[in-house]
Amino acid sequence: MAQVTIRINGYAYTVGCEDGQEEHLAKMAAEIEQRIASIKAIGGQSGEARLLMLAALLLADELYDLKSHETGVAAQTPQHEGGKTSGERRARLRRVAARAEEIASDLLDI
Repeated sequence: MAQVTIRINGYAYTVGCEDGQEEHLAKMAAEIEQRIASIKAIGGQSGEARLLMLAALLLADELYDLKSHETGVAAQTPQHEGGKTSGERRARLRRVAARAEEIASDLLDI
């Protein structure tokens, strides 16, 4: 088993993976780092855990869109991020962040 040190938001994490998967793991870390940079660009800095949570939500949202597209539901949902303008991505990020805020607030009230 290989060990890879990845950097996300300035922090180093050592992660185990199958031999030969080191480059793939580094690319996945870069995807997460890209989402965090997008969140920071719209002023979404408020702690490491929060940034990671928002990045995870963005990735989950993109995965949902891809799965929907594959199952023929794409006509009812927006296209994958690659076809969107920067403004559309920012607006979507704001909506996802607002929803995450609602969920977090609901959980705190429990």
